[in-house]
Amino acid sequence: MASSSATFSVIGPDVSIKGDVSANADLHIDGTVEGDISCTSLVQGESSEVRGGIEAETARLAGSVKGSINVRELIVLKTARITGDVHYDALTVEQGARVDGQFAHRGAAEAARRAAQPAPPQQTASPRPDSSKPDAPKVEGSGGSKPGGDEPKLTLAG
Repeated sequence: MASSSATFSVIGPDVSIKGDVSANADLHIDGTVEGDISCTSLVQGESSEVRGGIEAETARLAGSVKGSINVRELIVLKTARITGDVHYDALTVEQGARVDGQFAHRGAAEAARRAAQPAPPQQTASPRPDSSKPDAPKVEGSGGSKPGGDEPKLTLAG
């Protein structure tokens, strides 16, 4: 008998879970989950309800989701009702699906997140002891053959 390395877990229609669900495999949900879901691949049945965030490589949604979704590949079927923001790499939405939230490509969202982070502080050279005006700012070229070597640096002495 050959053993399969693929694992598939099912949350049946009669099952209701309060708490986060994490699976290292594929997950099929027909019941209700009140909590965040993290898995490799998610298939959601039409009568299923998820109240929490979804994080997966792929997701095929047909039921109700109230929470943010972050997936590489997303298929939203016509019976799906999503309330929350959706971040994706590839997206398919069937006519008739309802989404109340914003769609954002994960590459654009990542770029916006990086742009919102403060720039790392730049190093300044130590003040020169032989300066004739120690309180005056000095503008120096970085010199050398490094790329961007013509960009001036501002060094405050004092």
